[in-house]
Amino acid sequence: LLYHLQEIPEPERSSTYRSLVTNTSKEMMCFSDLPMPAHFPNFMHNSQLLQYLQLYAAHFNLLQHIHFQTTVLSVKQSPDFACSGQWEVLTEDRDGLKKIHIFDAVLVCTGFETFKGEYCHSSEYKDPEPYKGKKVMVVGIGNSGGDIAVELSRVAKKTFLSTRQGAWVLSRISLKGRPIDMIGVTRLLGLVTLLLPRRLVNWACERELNQKYDHRLYGLMPKNRFLDQRPLVNDDLPGCILLGGLVIKPNIQEFQGSNVVFEDETVEEQIDTVIFCTGYTHNFPFLSTSLFTGPSFNLTLYKHVLPPMLEHPTLAIIGLIEAWGPIMPVVEMQARWATRVISGVIRLPPKEIMLKDVERERKRNMKR
Repeated sequence: LLYHLQEIPEPERSSTYRSLVTNTSKEMMCFSDLPMPAHFPNFMHNSQLLQYLQLYAAHFNLLQHIHFQTTVLSVKQSPDFACSGQWEVLTEDRDGLKKIHIFDAVLVCTGFETFKGEYCHSSEYKDPEPYKGKKVMVVGIGNSGGDIAVELSRVAKKTFLSTRQGAWVLSRISLKGRPIDMIGVTRLLGLVTLLLPRRLVNWACERELNQKYDHRLYGLMPKNRFLDQRPLVNDDLPGCILLGGLVIKPNIQEFQGSNVVFEDETVEEQIDTVIFCTGYTHNFPFLSTSLFTGPSFNLTLYKHVLPPMLEHPTLAIIGLIEAWGPIMPVVEMQARWATRVISGVIRLPPKEIMLKDVERERKRNMKR
């Protein structure tokens, strides 16, 4: 296992703000072969999740197989790939020493304007202290955008949250105080969702959420139905809006110096800082460009894991998926399936069938 970790994040790499707490409970997100420690809270601080991963590595004696501070420079097919299915992996260690390794299989487990004031991406945000007393514009209403906006609203002079399409907001706490994913992410509920008409499921879920607080009155009403976009998990956002420290704004039309103009033609003046919480782009510079297809140069993957055009299925991409619920069990199942394919226990369908499946999935996602 080759692992490149920096305490100080590098540009264009994802990072974690200090107050980050998981949006999924420990019961639902742990790996199947090692439960979370009993004394951990249901929703953990990011440092406790790191501690769990360290406990997992120690429990299964994995540290001896991990090469830390190692950068993968390239992954390419070996000269005899047609026969062996092997890969040449070029790495560079912390001392700058480069080395070529030969592997039977590779699993990639990496997981996704003019303004005169300060601006940054959420990957650079750590804590709210530098923004005390300032007017801050947060752009993007994903989970990071919601967390950062709520935290800033407690110290900033004024915090604005700009959203292009709104969001359905869920609390971490559900019926009888149980974690929301223990109620909402079940086989039974998944089966009911598949069997019932999609419109009915959307109506029922949206009605339940609007009973708690009317999303339209809070400026959060999404353009999409509940099942067509990922919800925002945040316990404090509505309260911060009610207290006036956080103001929801529509999509930004343009920046004019330190002023921000929105699509509804309103203007917020003298904004000190803009924080972009607009997500990440998936980047695999070490992989061959032949694996990327289409006008958008996308990575084509069968079942979101395996490139269907390879002669031997010995390369897998793990974690490149947005899951409804915790990602770690999904990653575990992807890794199990990929290793069985690589070892020959499971046989893949013909390339043409895999490509049709990929196209069918792409069209289904386009409708959402």
